Amino acid sequence: MSTRNANLIQISRDDGATDQGEPLNLGARVRDLRKSRGWTLEQAARQAGLARSTLSKIENGQMSPTYDALKKLAVGLEISVPQLFTPPQQGQINGRMDVTRVGRGTPYATATYEHTLMAGSLRQKAMMPYTARIRARKIEEFDGWVRHDGEEFLYVLTGVIRLYTEFYEPVEMRRGDSVYYDATMGHNVISTSPEDATILWVTALT
Repeated sequence: MSTRNANLIQISRDDGATDQGEPLNLGARVRDLRKSRGWTLEQAARQAGLARSTLSKIENGQMSPTYDALKKLAVGLEISVPQLFTPPQQGQINGRMDVTRVGRGTPYATATYEHTLMAGSLRQKAMMPYTARIRARKIEEFDGWVRHDGEEFLYVLTGVIRLYTEFYEPVEMRRGDSVYYDATMGHNVISTSPEDATILWVTALT
């Protein structure tokens, strides 16, 4: 995935089509979150534990951040990683719905996972649903534990995975298996099948 495409998050309209006129720019989203807190680049970078140049490149769409960088940004901004991809609330919405057609989700790739975010047009969601293709084959491919706010539900769609968690023994899971866990607990997932496994993830936002 190119840097340009990785930073533009396309918002799906209610009819399932992609609205090219309303992209969610990850860099702009990060910049808005930083400015809403009254922070300079230096202050935000220090808060997130990132180099100022790295944060500047992310905000300007010159760099597609790794999941580790996204985690640091989320911790520094005191939000969850999925909230980085959630547009800000613009008025109260009731009775809302968003259909995500096959192949119309918003892609976002990392070194270990290939995410597809769903229900992209809904703002201020209570949960973040997305599918993931698991590229990782070894736990050593991760730069430490993934952890974030909220609780998480995982359902295996295809293949075989191994779920590693901070406080439990690794669990092998196959198609149809599911697990619900506290996402503040460190967790990582690898594929143990020859092909990349695919899973459904639903993160409850706090």
